[in-house]
Amino acid sequence: MIPTPYLLFLGDAPDALAAKVAQGIRDWRPEIAVGQVRLPGCQADMGLPDMTLDEAKAAGAKTVVVGVANRGGRMADNWIAFLSDALAAGFDVASGLHTMLRDQPALAEAAARAGQELHDVRVPTVQYPIADGQKRTGRRCLAVGTDCSIGKMYTAMAMDREMQARGLKSTMRATGQTGILVTGAGVPLDAVVADFMAGAVEWLTPDNDADHWDHIEGQGSLFHVSYSGVTMALIHGGQPDALILCHEPTRTHMRGLPHYSLPTLEALRDTALPLARLANPACKVVGVAVNTKALSDDEAQTCVKEIEARMGLPTVDPVRHGAGRLVDALVDPHGSSRSSEEARKGR
Repeated sequence: MIPTPYLLFLGDAPDALAAKVAQGIRDWRPEIAVGQVRLPGCQADMGLPDMTLDEAKAAGAKTVVVGVANRGGRMADNWIAFLSDALAAGFDVASGLHTMLRDQPALAEAAARAGQELHDVRVPTVQYPIADGQKRTGRRCLAVGTDCSIGKMYTAMAMDREMQARGLKSTMRATGQTGILVTGAGVPLDAVVADFMAGAVEWLTPDNDADHWDHIEGQGSLFHVSYSGVTMALIHGGQPDALILCHEPTRTHMRGLPHYSLPTLEALRDTALPLARLANPACKVVGVAVNTKALSDDEAQTCVKEIEARMGLPTVDPVRHGAGRLVDALVDPHGSSRSSEEARKGR
């Protein structure tokens, strides 16, 4: 277990989305986020106190968490000095980057000298099986998106929280670094060898009670040429009974790919659903989650109403408006998912 509370290291993140690990921890586990550290040029701000290492130590922080999620998951050279100082000051350091902390000689030496731990979150620790596609008991919901970094984890977290509040059987299944740091468990899916990715998702979402829902954290996008493979593993390994479509309406192009435009929600629905039905013929699209963070309240209401009218599906921003309507759409009084056609008819 990684010692808490955390001091969140934002490095020189160029925008808030580049520090989405820190954002996720602050939003979903605020009680363990005591402060932040920003290097010169950082354009991200979690709204936490900016702290020195001494101030963070006095506030009770035990681990410095690298809160940046950059393209390729690389450790920047100019971060090493601060992280070395953090180890020398008696902090553990945790990171979900693809670049391993343990592979940085300066950090490994600093940790050894100080007697502190390096926690690499994006390291598979289980010998995952190859997927066999056998039907499992229990029910599963997967968030799929028109792009990366669009709110799939927040949707799963919000739906799980809503179901837990209602006393329903529900588990959040984390598949990325932020989800693992927030929940304390999961599979770092994009670090699993490709042949075993779908099997890792099967392992993560085992047989369960018939009325239990796993909320599987989505990754990537079927339409993102850099990261579509991890999405396919989730769709087939997860065998979802229900899909939630996730979208950010102000995006002008795919994240990190300015030469690729975003697909429509209709294209996402019509692509993801047939692929999901290969593993689970009963899968249905039951709702739409819209990330309206960049919109005003009035703009957000107009946006979700337009999408709901167009798609015929319950549509909300699960953070801004709550996930209640998505959960209502997921489980009817008889415990079965509603289809898109039923949603259009208002049943």
